[in-house]
Amino acid sequence: MTRRPPAVVAVLGSGSWGTTFAKVLADAGESADTQVRLWARRGEIADEINTHHTNSRYLAETVLPDNISCSTDTAAVLDGVELVVIAVPAQSLRSQLSAWKPLISPDAVVVSLMKGLEVGTDARMSQVLAEELGLPEDRIAVVSGPNLAMEIARCEPTASVVACPDAEVATWIAAACTATYFRPYTNTDVVGVEIGGIVKNVIALAVGICEGKQMGDNTKASVITRGLTETTRLAVALGGEPETMSGLAGMGDLIATCSSALSRNHTAGRLLGQGLSLDEVTAHMNQTAEGIKSAQAVLDLAHQLKVYMPITDSVVAVLQGNLSVHDLGPRLLARELKSEG
Repeated sequence: MTRRPPAVVAVLGSGSWGTTFAKVLADAGESADTQVRLWARRGEIADEINTHHTNSRYLAETVLPDNISCSTDTAAVLDGVELVVIAVPAQSLRSQLSAWKPLISPDAVVVSLMKGLEVGTDARMSQVLAEELGLPEDRIAVVSGPNLAMEIARCEPTASVVACPDAEVATWIAAACTATYFRPYTNTDVVGVEIGGIVKNVIALAVGICEGKQMGDNTKASVITRGLTETTRLAVALGGEPETMSGLAGMGDLIATCSSALSRNHTAGRLLGQGLSLDEVTAHMNQTAEGIKSAQAVLDLAHQLKVYMPITDSVVAVLQGNLSVHDLGPRLLARELKSEG
């Protein structure tokens, strides 16, 4: 049965990607009079969005559509909403869900924009949502792909992936976020789509470190390519499809995140490569670089599944202070000779 477009959509999280995706939803739903309610933790952000239609802290002077409203009142944002989009830091998700659960409609579909593994449990964000909200798999979806927020906020054309075990639900969500500049494809491989979005952050740290050390394009291309191999190994070991890794949520997201100065993880890696300490990098950045938080969880998961991930291993060693950024490049190539694969 074909679902009608959602009349109201809630987006929990007013950072760069949450606000940008709210803009996508608002632009996509303008003809259907869809209202987008955005939740912000800070009152000053909510006030600015409602008064000036901007979120200058994260999106500079980008003008937001009139059908976006913002509030710090989670209950008001979630009231009667059938499509809930969540875009908060991965490591804070579980603690926030306990307060949000009573406010989310029992019939709602929940979409994750988050790209991280939970430290301590190694759980993907869709798994955390299922555990904490008690929702069936077919009511949880993820959006991933080459989604650099600022480019999308500027209405620069991009494609993405909506993944859900129920293909009809994925199609309904995709229809709700199809704008003139944002083209979502659908997929039922939630595992593959999530792992692609998680591991690329770690690989982007490695590429950023190489750039900070002023290594050339050959080095960066080598790390990106072998990083895709690592990502594919882990995804397949978890039950994902290798084909997903050659698509937007795999190779597409990896290329964008490893190549762009707009990428938080690439930026964090570059600063590490230039000699800043991890604490200095964290203080320097305005937003969370999920790769820093998730790298150890990715490596733990790889060890559990006996998946060989040498780039991830090296990045974790740098983050823990056990490997100097000066030694990262040589270590990435100091492997026994073998066939490519």
